[in-house]
Amino acid sequence: MFVCVRRVFISAGPGRRKSVMNTQELARELGHPDAQKLLSGSLARLAYNGHDGFPRVIPVGFYWTGERIIVCTAPTSPKVRALSSRPEVALTIDTGATPEEAKALLVRGLATLETVDGVPEEYIAAATKSFEESELAEFERNVRSVYEQMVRISIEPRWARFYDFGAGRLPAFLANLVNDG
Repeated sequence: MFVCVRRVFISAGPGRRKSVMNTQELARELGHPDAQKLLSGSLARLAYNGHDGFPRVIPVGFYWTGERIIVCTAPTSPKVRALSSRPEVALTIDTGATPEEAKALLVRGLATLETVDGVPEEYIAAATKSFEESELAEFERNVRSVYEQMVRISIEPRWARFYDFGAGRLPAFLANLVNDG
């Protein structure tokens, strides 16, 4: 028996659906070589619903483990309070100064939070992508003197899409416009 499931839909409230990709499609999107380059970057934009119900988009440093995106922050951060009650997030990592160079990885997922003593290694690993070797030791020393605890936000991707506009890898609605026009 052969069953093909492209997406599974789960309820997200009255009249709304939330899509979750099957694991093979998710792995293909995250495993694309250019998506992997973006995942090795240093800055992403994290979107979540604030405690007041309004959306937020903030720049964050991150670390990709190969399975999860890790973001670390102070326990008093507003995103910790918000994600504790509403763990659904979206994240985008993009590059390119022109339409031909534009590439973007969009991810939707669920965040789990863990308060840890000291500074998580993923926080330091993320910083290595932004600092020169000569600056890293001082950065690490300063960070360890500031944070007694941090919150490790672990994002499990549930949906992802990699776009390469210059190569024609476009969102479906845009590809349809281009092909029909």
